[in-house]
Amino acid sequence: MGRSGLQHRNDLSIFLNQSANYMKIFTDKLPLRSALVTGLALGSLSVQAQKIDELYNQKIREYTTDARFLPASVLNLPDDPKIPSPLKHFGQIVGTPGVIHRTPEIYGYYQKLAQTSPNISVQQVSTTEEGRPIQLVVIGSEDAMKRLDHYKKQLALLADPRKVGSQDVEKILGDTKLVYYLNGGLHSPEMGSPEMLMELAYRLVTSQSPEIKTIRDNIIVLINPVSEPDGWDKQVDWYNRYTKGRKEYDDGFPKSPPYWGKYTYHDNNRDGLQASQELTKALYKIFYEWHPTASLDLHESVPLLYISTGTGPYNETIDPITIGEWQIMAHHDITTLASQGVPGVFTWAFYDGWYPGYALWISNNHNAVGRFYETFGNAGANTYLRDLAEQKYAGDPATTKEWYRPVPPTEKVYWSYRNGINYMQAGVLASLSYGATNSRLLLKNFYQKGLNNIKKGTEETPRAFVIPKNQRDPAMAAYLVNQLRTQAIEVHQAESGKNKGDYVVLLNQPYRNLAVSLLTKQNYPKEAKFPPYDDIAWTLGYLYGVDVKAEDSVNYVPSELKLLSENVNYAGTMEGEGTNYVLNYKAQTNVLPALLWLKGQSKQAKAVVLDTKATFGGLKDTLSAGAVVFKGLTGDQAKKLAAQFGLDLQATKAEPMGVGSPLRQHEVTLPRVAIYHSWYNTQDEGWARYTFEQRGIPYMSINKDHLKAGDLRKKFDVILIPRMRGTSTNFIHEIDKRFGPLPYTRTPEFPSHGFPDASSDITGGPGFDGVDKLKQFVEQGGVLVTLDNSSLMVAEAGITRDLDEVAAPTLFHPGSIVTVKNRRPDSPVMYGFPEIFPIFRGIAPLLQTKKHNRDMMLMQYGTKPLKDEEEYKGLIMGMPDKKPAKEAKATPKKEDPYVVSGMVRNEQTIIGHGGIFNVPVGSGRVIAFTFDPLHRYLNHHDAPLLWNVLINWNHLDTPPVSATADTETPNRANSPVIKTGDN
Repeated sequence: MGRSGLQHRNDLSIFLNQSANYMKIFTDKLPLRSALVTGLALGSLSVQAQKIDELYNQKIREYTTDARFLPASVLNLPDDPKIPSPLKHFGQIVGTPGVIHRTPEIYGYYQKLAQTSPNISVQQVSTTEEGRPIQLVVIGSEDAMKRLDHYKKQLALLADPRKVGSQDVEKILGDTKLVYYLNGGLHSPEMGSPEMLMELAYRLVTSQSPEIKTIRDNIIVLINPVSEPDGWDKQVDWYNRYTKGRKEYDDGFPKSPPYWGKYTYHDNNRDGLQASQELTKALYKIFYEWHPTASLDLHESVPLLYISTGTGPYNETIDPITIGEWQIMAHHDITTLASQGVPGVFTWAFYDGWYPGYALWISNNHNAVGRFYETFGNAGANTYLRDLAEQKYAGDPATTKEWYRPVPPTEKVYWSYRNGINYMQAGVLASLSYGATNSRLLLKNFYQKGLNNIKKGTEETPRAFVIPKNQRDPAMAAYLVNQLRTQAIEVHQAESGKNKGDYVVLLNQPYRNLAVSLLTKQNYPKEAKFPPYDDIAWTLGYLYGVDVKAEDSVNYVPSELKLLSENVNYAGTMEGEGTNYVLNYKAQTNVLPALLWLKGQSKQAKAVVLDTKATFGGLKDTLSAGAVVFKGLTGDQAKKLAAQFGLDLQATKAEPMGVGSPLRQHEVTLPRVAIYHSWYNTQDEGWARYTFEQRGIPYMSINKDHLKAGDLRKKFDVILIPRMRGTSTNFIHEIDKRFGPLPYTRTPEFPSHGFPDASSDITGGPGFDGVDKLKQFVEQGGVLVTLDNSSLMVAEAGITRDLDEVAAPTLFHPGSIVTVKNRRPDSPVMYGFPEIFPIFRGIAPLLQTKKHNRDMMLMQYGTKPLKDEEEYKGLIMGMPDKKPAKEAKATPKKEDPYVVSGMVRNEQTIIGHGGIFNVPVGSGRVIAFTFDPLHRYLNHHDAPLLWNVLINWNHLDTPPVSATADTETPNRANSPVIKTGDN
């Protein structure tokens, strides 16, 4: 351990203890043990003071493949007579080859510790989507465990300096314990932390060594043993069912099951802004109850141990104190591990420090310090020969000596499960030691960051954000307010005055920086040396379609403002009299749920979409195409619809009349919808399912077996293929058949499998036959909707031949908010959207049609046309020369900037290309998006582009003005009522 973590220990004791441990590691690899080594070990005062479990030590050495992979700090686990170690409880030590425990066993061990030790308690925080408990373990001294509520109150004071008032801050600091939070098991195949944390907990509650006593006496340690219990149990079953017997790591076999949580896969660590999943809600609950000053998220990916700082650019709004804490804590840990001779530990060269939506950023966003580790892992408890020769981070090989990696690993390492547990535990012990010996400084920093926020909000601009009451979609404005409150950002509402109803975020508050981050544009530097780690823009006003105004002065009388103490809900209004209830459609996100609700009200209830501009007698507004007329409702039902879905309705007795052209309209018949998933990549399909369920949209989940079975058109009207990674080969063949048959089914031995979908063999994909049957579905009148990369897959698979990939090798388009143009406002897909508006787009393929098919392009990126669409003004051979007419000089139109928030390099290569295509195929069509309107349940403003497809699925051909008489007739009495199918 580094000297900075041993301030209570003399140099001689350090030397004797560490020397003994290193010699024991070395000599255990030899036939004989030196008597000198034994003598040195007995010379350690801390070892003499407490009986050590030598069998545990022996097993640790046995399962560690190289003495250099065994830090001294993970040896010498106590042999406590009353409190069971993992060895005594399970019969094996943590890190035993082939042995991994399910969540009930892990939680059971913590319960046993809590029953036998006064230094630990266990409480349930929440429950997962599948019904498993999420537990929190609390460890501290006996005195601290008796005063937990007191320390929570003290930390809550420091979290909001306004509450401290005239109290003596130094006195509060002196009577507060730092809380250090450890988060394990977030990503299911990263299988070291849930096991390691059990051994760590035992060490923390039993060891009497000076290092551990310093931790136990000075800080409170929180442990989330398995933050994703659903995925962990699936992964443990997968390991025992399939990967435990595999001899090679890089053999192509899937390292994890097709699902982790019910909805989210790897993106469960990208839910910090949405707070949509139960595990994320649990993390917020823990933070707000405890205000942990430091947190450490335990991951596994890169060799051999990465300690987060990041290459930058760092998030623009993060307090400089936090950046300094990242650096000093990382280098403390590196130094501590270097003092134990541990190779392969590094910082800086992995990750950037920009995106605020990770789990660990719950801490960073709220003035604490959030960190993470990436330890090398084998996705199970096997030992493999791992090749590091091709791995590079920040341009450097993983095996070179750098300023940020003082001792690199060799190009090949023989890596065991126990090796990773050693590294992770030694690092965590170093981190806890830093917290324990610097707790007052960290607590003071925590308080100071809140103070800095309040000062900036008082002295700098903007001073406030205003969310006006008048919005295109007022329900989304309420949603934005509630999301800000989820982040503990204070929001007021004007209760009187000329701005009554407006929401106001005053920035003289502790989380001012977070409010600025969420409500202003991101300015990612184009010159950044290394590519960003994730999305680079998240401005919530754009993502939600809500107008947010930054104000340099607060134009509200304090008495007019009331601090919101609970979430808000927008109840739509209804004005006028009559039996036609008219909605001026502006792509409100709740319209589709309202239409579904309408179906259950009465047989007479129906909805009509107007396909041309229209007016109603007695209504002052001219309605754009897409307006919805609800019919067959009672007045009370109409009021309920307006209130429940946040829609403003106008009642009238009049019928619609076309403006400028004969009226066209169609009655809504809602489709039978399927959401397709592959077995090799379920991430974005999970977000799609979650979004549909949150909106109350019925669907059926289908897979390759449904495609191969055929008869799709008899069962479905619309099939959605969410974004999937890979190529058309992956789409067609999915998991390699050489690994089949590979059942994903629930059995008594593997009870967590078979959910949320099951198959007797998840290999092979739909094959060419299944793809052909999907094409038949479209040709027979079905609508196939493809998102992002799946649009290219479908084009490459031949379902449509009218879309070609556009080569754009210099385009770099990380997740940013950009400007698009509505090219076909007459298309039902584009109803409710203005000519120019923003959408969110990440790295995705570009598609285009031939010029003669450009009418298929409904929306384009940017506002300028493609070069081949610009008007030719030169001479034409074979035609008489024309003298150009003299034109008055006009001021050139100022183009809207393409990037609204974020950054795009070489944006000229995408401007003019298609964002959405409507491609006829037989009697049906493919609606191809080249971005994802359902990205991580974040870009709610974009989702109505997809809802438009579902609302108008059987009316997407955009009939010309000279339509048949019945489509021009104001009333279509014989149209079918709304229906959702039987799925």
